[in-house]
Amino acid sequence: MKKIIKKLLVVISATMFTASAALADYTLVVPQAQGGGLSVWSQIVATEMNKYLDEKIVLRHLPGGGTIAGVNEWHESLQHDGKTMVATGGGNAIKFLTNPTVKYTYKYDTIGIMSLNIIAAKRTGTDGSIFPKGLGHAPEAMAIAMLMCGPDMTVEQYKVCFEDKITWVPGMKQKDFRLTFKRGETTGSRENPAAYKKHIKPLVDEGKAELWFHHGLIDASTGKHSDDSNFPGYQMEILFEQQWGVAPSGKFYDAYKLVKSVRDGIQKAIFIAKDSPHAEKLRAALTKVANNPESIAAIQKKIGNYGWVIGEDGNKHLDVIMSLVTEEAYRTLIDFTSTTLQSAAEYKPSVVSNDE
Repeated sequence: MKKIIKKLLVVISATMFTASAALADYTLVVPQAQGGGLSVWSQIVATEMNKYLDEKIVLRHLPGGGTIAGVNEWHESLQHDGKTMVATGGGNAIKFLTNPTVKYTYKYDTIGIMSLNIIAAKRTGTDGSIFPKGLGHAPEAMAIAMLMCGPDMTVEQYKVCFEDKITWVPGMKQKDFRLTFKRGETTGSRENPAAYKKHIKPLVDEGKAELWFHHGLIDASTGKHSDDSNFPGYQMEILFEQQWGVAPSGKFYDAYKLVKSVRDGIQKAIFIAKDSPHAEKLRAALTKVANNPESIAAIQKKIGNYGWVIGEDGNKHLDVIMSLVTEEAYRTLIDFTSTTLQSAAEYKPSVVSNDE
């Protein structure tokens, strides 16, 4: 009798464990500490998705290595349970191109991607040339070089012109650069759209600063960029042609298109392991979020008026972006960022060869 009871208890215990595992919460790995921009965005998105899920999404913060460590750990081990997702930001995308310690690949199933924009401003009466240094600021540096230096230049000529015209200020966090810009100690600024409206737009309204340029938004079906309706008329390409009479082109411009497309085209994203059986349920929840006005408002309050590409559309979006990573454009980017910008950028053969 005791043996029968013991066997029953084992069966009941195993059944309860299986049921519990089946209903276990989803995990969303966030590769930074609580309170960071990606963390806040992830919490908002998870909260909205949880309205449409029986099993809830729980955030797990894995900071370290400038957001690399957490995504690496997810890539190498955590993704394999099929229920653990990862959130990535534009910084992860830049580091995918430039940092040899990165193990992640972007060869995952997309839950959802938000392509955003970065808005540059300058102090009124200045050329904006005293600008915050950072590897993640490479698209702004390249745009400034082209706007200031003009067309028909070689890569080496752009490098010399940048060093001659731009003071690339190192050593401060974004919030510190923001303060120096407000005080007029630096003359150039770059912010995401929500931060621009909160911190920089009041200076514009007071006449102390002016909107300078933005990078446009990538069309996932063509790989081309178009103007941002939130800031119409200020796309870099539009301003370049107005100023110089021709459209930007050449090796340097191709490298600029590459880095802005990768950083801003994957500015906010959630991924899950390939062929996860939970992907469709999570995508369905996010689709409902993307169609709910209250959910849209909650997310846009953080990042601005930008939409989603979800599921297979997100996978195709990634394919288009990665198709811009040509050998020549990539080598030009690494050359400019590692020498002129003096950032820790290294050429990674796997990026171009598309290896795992």
